[in-house]
Amino acid sequence: MCLLPGLAAADIVWRGDFETGDRSQFSTTQMVSADRLQLVTSPVAEGKYALKATVKQGDDPINSSGNRNELVYLSREKVGSEYWYRWKVMFANDFPSVDAWQLFTQWHHDGCCGSPPVEFFVKGEVIRMTVNDSGTVWSTPLKRGVWHEFVFHAKWSPDPAVGFVELWHNGKQVLSKKKAKTMYAGQSSYLKLGLYRDDSIKPVGVVYHDGFIQATSRDDVFPVVQPEPEPVVDAGTPPQEPDPVVDAGSPVEPEPVVDAGTPQEPEPEVDAGTPTGGTVDPGPGTVPGGSQPDSAVKPLPLDEEGELYRGGCSASGGSLAVFSLLGLLGLMGSRRRRRS
Repeated sequence: MCLLPGLAAADIVWRGDFETGDRSQFSTTQMVSADRLQLVTSPVAEGKYALKATVKQGDDPINSSGNRNELVYLSREKVGSEYWYRWKVMFANDFPSVDAWQLFTQWHHDGCCGSPPVEFFVKGEVIRMTVNDSGTVWSTPLKRGVWHEFVFHAKWSPDPAVGFVELWHNGKQVLSKKKAKTMYAGQSSYLKLGLYRDDSIKPVGVVYHDGFIQATSRDDVFPVVQPEPEPVVDAGTPPQEPDPVVDAGSPVEPEPVVDAGTPQEPEPEVDAGTPTGGTVDPGPGTVPGGSQPDSAVKPLPLDEEGELYRGGCSASGGSLAVFSLLGLLGLMGSRRRRRS
């Protein structure tokens, strides 16, 4: 069990991630001065350190074509070997925009002359990858001030039926496996990174490199994918406490309903007659004064027009008319008694 960590890292062939704090991971340098290949702590893509590669016009440390400041790792890839590579690059915000080549990573051949079998470079506003006789096999717009992650898979061979390349950019595969002549016959290849450009370019160029790994396994260059966490099952909102029951007290018995009975018809109003001062009509069969008619009483006398004689109509004559009537009744009675 103690050997497991070592076995897990056994596929990493070489690291050039600058975490040693110096340039000792590389075989040699091609630079005009130490400030052109400087280790910095910011910006970094990972760990504590990254490489800042600077090129000014006229920088030519090896008296060759172009201007350069590069690190060299003599990896010596052999014919038929197959490797996975991962590294990260950032172009400074003021990186020159020119219609000329500016290499930032290359696998160079042992020979002295000619274009390298595999190279990554910028031209104008485009990042390109070219492979020997195949030309440009991938490109993408240049973005400054951000880290570009490259994962490169290659089988090294001068035979285009055997050799191949694959590429991932920022975690996405951008070039499927492509057959290609990845080496020159009779020569091996080695890695160079930094900045190498056409000597006609005048502005200062700055490129950052970090996290280079060479491995024989895909798993060593791709981040380990963590398993998805188990979904959290929502048990729902806990049941709410029921509202407290308020004791309204003992129920109150309703007041008994009293049956008032069938409503009585109101007593008829008694007409008290015409107010005092008016003429009172006692009605038929009624004797003025309120007494019941006497059977011995004779019919009342009539006036000249055949109407019952009532006496005066004035308010003052009302009582006198009654007395006059009574007087007449008495007189008539006496006359009848006399006749009889």
